[in-house]
Amino acid sequence: MKRYIKSLRDFRKFHRYTGLLLAVLLLISAVTGILLSLKKDVDIIQPPTQKGVSKDLSTWKSVDELSSLATNAFYTAHPDQKGNVIDRLDVRPSKGIAKVLFKEGNWEVQIDGTSGEVKSIAKRYSDWIESLHDGSIISDGFKLISMNVLGIGVLILMCSGIWLWYGPKVLREMRR
Repeated sequence: MKRYIKSLRDFRKFHRYTGLLLAVLLLISAVTGILLSLKKDVDIIQPPTQKGVSKDLSTWKSVDELSSLATNAFYTAHPDQKGNVIDRLDVRPSKGIAKVLFKEGNWEVQIDGTSGEVKSIAKRYSDWIESLHDGSIISDGFKLISMNVLGIGVLILMCSGIWLWYGPKVLREMRR
């Protein structure tokens, strides 16, 4: 019986301090997760996807042409961003749009795939929020470590919490 009492006391301390350490990571993960779930509904987080002229890819301009048009429009609108290079293109055939995403500053240019008309130039905060959410904002190594610590820590908190809930029941039964 003394062993169970000591076990419960030790688990309480362990549970408390593990919970405090993980609380910061859980808070960041929870808040950014909520923001990411709203990214399609809140224009500040991620600009709404525009609609292009045609969904038929055979009528679209080449990727090289689209990226040149988007880059020129971006540099014209934001001359201070010259030298900011393209990170990736997100092609949305169902919308007739290509999103050109730049490496620095979370900038996005939406361009009509057929006409080459620039539909939108805006900041895209969802990528920054996602990198904060998964820890990659610091480094990929930190992401790997922090997400594993968070996952394992939550499992440990669940197990110790179950014991803290079930342990007193066992003690009451032993006393009877």
